[in-house]
Amino acid sequence: MTRPRSPRARLTRWALVAASAALGGCFGTPTPLAPGLSGSVGTPQAGVLTDGVELPVRGPGFRRYRPKSPNYWGNPRLIAGITHAAQVVERAYPGTAPLYVGDLSARRGGKIPGHRSHQSGRDIDLLFYVTTPSGASIHSPGFVPLDSDGLGQVPGADEPTYVRLDVERNWLLVKTLIELDELRVQWLFASRDVEALLIEYALARGEPLQLVWRAATVLLQPGDSSPHADHFHVRIACSPSEMVAGCEGGGPYWPWLELPAPPTFSAPGELAALAER
Repeated sequence: MTRPRSPRARLTRWALVAASAALGGCFGTPTPLAPGLSGSVGTPQAGVLTDGVELPVRGPGFRRYRPKSPNYWGNPRLIAGITHAAQVVERAYPGTAPLYVGDLSARRGGKIPGHRSHQSGRDIDLLFYVTTPSGASIHSPGFVPLDSDGLGQVPGADEPTYVRLDVERNWLLVKTLIELDELRVQWLFASRDVEALLIEYALARGEPLQLVWRAATVLLQPGDSSPHADHFHVRIACSPSEMVAGCEGGGPYWPWLELPAPPTFSAPGELAALAER
């Protein structure tokens, strides 16, 4: 049986989280001096990962884009949410090409090639669902930048080859992800052109305005990296319990995301009294 933590232990742990967030840094690797740190620790740009889950090479509705890469580890909530969303799309559009999944994080987090983030198991790259220009579903040929009309030329092809954004399936993917409350999507990085195509489609099909507003809120073309015209970059927010265990930052907490409550003290001097125990 696990022994309940004392008020002092709970206070100390919460204070460490608050102090680290205020300094804008991360804890670094969990150590015997910080045994309470676990899971997604630190920020997406400066963090580590413990107790991560590896995405299978393939499953219902999805495949790894780089099957032999070691960088397919993530927060268990993220792995569960992505695999669920891929199955939802597959059931709605049977016989179409799967979702191709790009990088997540290394097994223990930290820096991986080609990314400034992806360090704490809360980020994942998803290649867009694409079709031929005439609308037939095809396997993704890779990271293809798409223009405002949804068309893109496949780089490196022997002869000019074009693909089109599969707006219907990409919207269902976005919709499913943001409706998963336990997933807690914080950002869906994508280019302004892709966002416009998806939001226009959602409005045209009469999706609930609250849902469209949520999608428009989390869809964002980042200003400090590539415009993400060739894939989604999904980032999930820390849960309240994960924040207490060292998870930090990564963006604002939207109104629909629960925040942890700070400790309260019933009388002056209680904080000092707890610290002395």
